[in-house]
Amino acid sequence: QVQLVQSGGGLVQAGDSLRLSCAASGIPFNTTAMGWFRHAPGKEREFVAVIAWIGLTMYGDAVRDRFIVSRVNAKSTVYLQMYNLKPEDTAVYSCAAAGSGRNYYYASSYDYWGQGTQVTVSS
Repeated sequence: QVQLVQSGGGLVQAGDSLRLSCAASGIPFNTTAMGWFRHAPGKEREFVAVIAWIGLTMYGDAVRDRFIVSRVNAKSTVYLQMYNLKPEDTAVYSCAAAGSGRNYYYASSYDYWGQGTQVTVSS
């Protein structure tokens, strides 16, 4: 049984930092790319970041230079460290485990999803 269990999130003020975690089980984590997406009310789901199993990373334009994705394979956990948060970062953030798809910008490339966690940034 595959599980992606997220933790972190909450209400912060603009300029604050926050870290999200996603603990995976039931997948070959060490060889799986792990992504983060976010979904704000009234907007399309947005790619945030992905980290390949070898550690290569990619970021969405809106978060590049402010967010850092990392992983600890020994813990089967992926992290999203968010700095200098802005009100427009307010969304439900979800981690995801990639499947056979290779275009990591698209949600369709991911087979399994975390439960989602709310991040709210007040101005």
